[in-house]
Amino acid sequence: MNAPLRLIFMGTPDFAVPTLESLLAWPGGQVVAVVTAPDRPAGRGRQLQASAVKAAAEAHGLPVLQPTNLKSPEFQAELKSYAADLQVVVAFRMLPEAVWNMPRLGSINIHGSLLPQYRGAAPINWALMHGDQETGVTSFFLRHEIDTGDLILQERVPIAPDDDFGSLYGKLKHVGAALARRSVEAIAAGTAPSTPQEMRADLRPAPKLQKETGRLNFTRPAAELVNWVRGLSPVPTAFAVLPDGRLLKIFRAKALPADEAGAPLAAPGTWASDGRTFLRVAAADAWLDLLDVQLEGKKRMPVAELLRGFKLPA
Repeated sequence: MNAPLRLIFMGTPDFAVPTLESLLAWPGGQVVAVVTAPDRPAGRGRQLQASAVKAAAEAHGLPVLQPTNLKSPEFQAELKSYAADLQVVVAFRMLPEAVWNMPRLGSINIHGSLLPQYRGAAPINWALMHGDQETGVTSFFLRHEIDTGDLILQERVPIAPDDDFGSLYGKLKHVGAALARRSVEAIAAGTAPSTPQEMRADLRPAPKLQKETGRLNFTRPAAELVNWVRGLSPVPTAFAVLPDGRLLKIFRAKALPADEAGAPLAAPGTWASDGRTFLRVAAADAWLDLLDVQLEGKKRMPVAELLRGFKLPA
């Protein structure tokens, strides 16, 4: 009987935790250490908080490495001491070659898109923001350029019309865990595919989201704005600026043609409300009907609840 494959797992957010759990449950492998981000200040008290992956690793009694510098000789020497056969990476930092090339079988990454589409830090958000009806998860071998290594396996996942970032993230983290397990099993058996990625003209990047990414541009069609809201909900959240300069976060919205709204379409960016049941903004071709929002200094709430104590500024 072959010895269990020695695995090092690298990841930070809760998206990575199901993959760690699935590898821990695999009898063909042994997770010998976990690498995650250093504890960071969080919350109002700015207390140091461990990553979701660190919490899961410690619950299983696993050694945890939290390097601030992945190129540090001390970290790389410690990593090498675990004599891993393979490293599995999910939602972590870009690795230097000395790290990803260290194990005899290399390193694999689990990415939340159907590569080569949506290479980058925010693939789930961008698929929704572009109105895609399908996405998925990909496992691939790490190479120099980010998200460009040879493909191992992919799993397709339909995007439901009511999916937002939160719901799709929840689906893909479990699909990714199952895909990681299948990929590692195939590598252990020597049957893993290694397919070079295509370079195509239709490829979209998935860059890291900035705050300004969330600002809604009302000169765009309403359906596009709905997708933008979906792709940023519940975090980091789309937003608009009210006529009095206050910020309004928008978690859910729908496109409403002028005939359904019972009012002619105004110039893009024009706000409208009856003060009781609706709050709308004119987009390029229809009204954007806001459904679920958060005003500065307030909690998230349905628009009808907001309007009980809120008057649209002139």
